[in-house]
Amino acid sequence: MNYIEHVGKYFMMLFQVFKKPQRRRFFYESLFKEIEELGLKSLGIIMFISFFIGGVIALQTALNVESPFIPKSLIGFAAKRSVILEFAPTFCSIILAGKVGSYITSSIGTMRVTEQIDALEVMGINSLNHLVLPKVIATVFFYPFLISLAMVLGIFGGWVAGIISGLFSGLDYIEGLQMEFKPFLITYAMIKTLVFAFLIATVPSYHGYYVKGGSIAVGKASTKSVVWTTILIVIFNYFLTQMLLT
Repeated sequence: MNYIEHVGKYFMMLFQVFKKPQRRRFFYESLFKEIEELGLKSLGIIMFISFFIGGVIALQTALNVESPFIPKSLIGFAAKRSVILEFAPTFCSIILAGKVGSYITSSIGTMRVTEQIDALEVMGINSLNHLVLPKVIATVFFYPFLISLAMVLGIFGGWVAGIISGLFSGLDYIEGLQMEFKPFLITYAMIKTLVFAFLIATVPSYHGYYVKGGSIAVGKASTKSVVWTTILIVIFNYFLTQMLLT
């Protein structure tokens, strides 16, 4: 199957996904479960990585700003821009693509190879809508909160790194945070987050739903889904930056 056929099949899948849920009670139960699995269980890794990466960004900026003619406040400014523009929305999404994407593909793929999806179809249930739509809603609505938290912790991590290392003062860092603040940058980051969240939910679902074979095939599909989701995040990141910031 060539790439064009895959794209066509992917959009046909989305057409089935976004139909009205047939059984609302089961849909809401599944939605709350996916919010826990895809969102709440990702809080820990996002908080941990955001804090320390923010510290690394601030330290590396401070170590490269050696000229006495360059104000130390530039460190806070650079850390703020780096975290908001790229680290939080893009880097964290790539991490989530690995963690969440493999889970989605393996869970749906296991249902496919054990014929549970066939059983849903026999009962007259739209299996794509039943399995994929809760995942899409959970990621699209919860991930902006995760990325916002990543922004706050990343910037805070930079401030803590400066206090501990003594390379710059907290006041200089805060002054840099206040320099040339543009609210649209937050909007830009949130737009990217929503697009990436949609990709993280749907691309792994596609690979899991259409997997063929046994457990080995599910493992291969999980790896492939993570790779393709990451590639698409990088590609969409380029085009969204081109469209929104230029």
